[in-house]
Amino acid sequence: MKPGLQFRLNQQLTLTPQLQQAIRLLQLSQLELEVELRQIAESNPLLELEEVEAQEETAEEHAEAYDGAAAAPAASAADHDPDEAPAWADGDGAGEAPIDFSLGSFGNGSAARGEDDFEPQRAAPESLQEHLLWQLNLAPFSAREQAIATVIIDALNGDGYLSDGLDGVLAALPPHLHATLEEVEAVRRQVQRFDPAGIASLDLRDCLGAQLEQLAPDTPRRELALAIVEGELELLARNDIARLARRLRAAEEDVTAASLLIRGLDPRPGAALDTTPVEYVVPDVYALKDGNRWRVALNPDCQPRVGLNQHYCSLIAQARGADASWMRGQLQEARWLLKSLESRAETLLKVAEAIVHRQSAFLDYGPEAMHPLVLREVAEEVGMHESTISRVTTRKYIHTPRGTFELKYFFSSGVSTEDGGGASATAIQAMLRKLIDAEDPRKPFSDQAIAEELRRKGIQVARRTVAKYREALRIPSSSERQRAG
Repeated sequence: MKPGLQFRLNQQLTLTPQLQQAIRLLQLSQLELEVELRQIAESNPLLELEEVEAQEETAEEHAEAYDGAAAAPAASAADHDPDEAPAWADGDGAGEAPIDFSLGSFGNGSAARGEDDFEPQRAAPESLQEHLLWQLNLAPFSAREQAIATVIIDALNGDGYLSDGLDGVLAALPPHLHATLEEVEAVRRQVQRFDPAGIASLDLRDCLGAQLEQLAPDTPRRELALAIVEGELELLARNDIARLARRLRAAEEDVTAASLLIRGLDPRPGAALDTTPVEYVVPDVYALKDGNRWRVALNPDCQPRVGLNQHYCSLIAQARGADASWMRGQLQEARWLLKSLESRAETLLKVAEAIVHRQSAFLDYGPEAMHPLVLREVAEEVGMHESTISRVTTRKYIHTPRGTFELKYFFSSGVSTEDGGGASATAIQAMLRKLIDAEDPRKPFSDQAIAEELRRKGIQVARRTVAKYREALRIPSSSERQRAG
């Protein structure tokens, strides 16, 4: 073959570094965005983050504090007549609400804290292990027993159970102790009598039994409750009082009293001393009712406060050679980042407006009014790709008068209705729960009966679909509800 030259024309989509950065920032949650920005700011001296003091308030408290101030951004969301329909009502998805986005210059940094300033310190909560070790030091244990008990306490999981069993304790003991399985079990039985009762148990039956044994011997129905825990927990879980009475040869009234005694015990004794800090969701967006219309505003406290450091920017003109080239590159990257953050805020606001527009009935009337909604519909309304909508709605939260929800909550598949419309899965689940809450406990609705009730409301749904929704709501079957009633 003879070598030759050939020309070909083809189109290829290439993601620029700026576009890749914008996409990456778009899918980050608020906490992940803060971490990302700190890492970028550490490597780019021309970027400066404004330190915002953390406020110790719950999401509800934060929302109440914002309600008064939110009127200003909501009112300024449009510079037109208040009777004029909002932009999203025309389907363009543009939205006119301004972005409360703190970009710009912060000079040479925020002022340093005064020497006399201090932050109040809270006492660290006592962990389960610390609580048990304190009791161990007061117990009349020998040095050998104390060593075994210490290993048992260290092996407890968050619920207070020995999830690895006694073999795990034996493996963790110092070799020079030469402890036997019987010796470890004897020490464990003593630790079980510590507070909270039932700690260091091997399973649920062991935990409940240990708590019952610590009750006073004259506690009514104590022995019957012990018999149920030892051999009939499965029937108790199904609340089959009649069969329990027959197996234990006891009156149904006594079995009912014993089951109530068992249900008053704590199946997770260690959870009460769980020191894992509670995490609150801070909404990225607020939905506010303005007259007869719903408006959307970004949460200003969740917008990153980042800008250019003017001191370093002023040094670029004085720099020479490689230093000047490097600093100009850093300045360009900083500007790209600021534009990416602004684009992220605009996209989040635009998508939230489209969702609120589609689901305004839910905000007005509750879950039963939720409309079917898929990513494609919002993507078409705002003029973006479905993948972009998916990134925007993941781990982004909106606060409404009905609670705080992830934006993905408002997307739901639909079921056809008799009038040719559709009902969302969320709405059907709300109707299902309402029917079950109003049923006669002695004659609960079967899944087929619920499907027929929904058909009377114009919603065509199969029995297996009702069963799937009921299980998703963690509602027992009709037979189990009947026994529980």
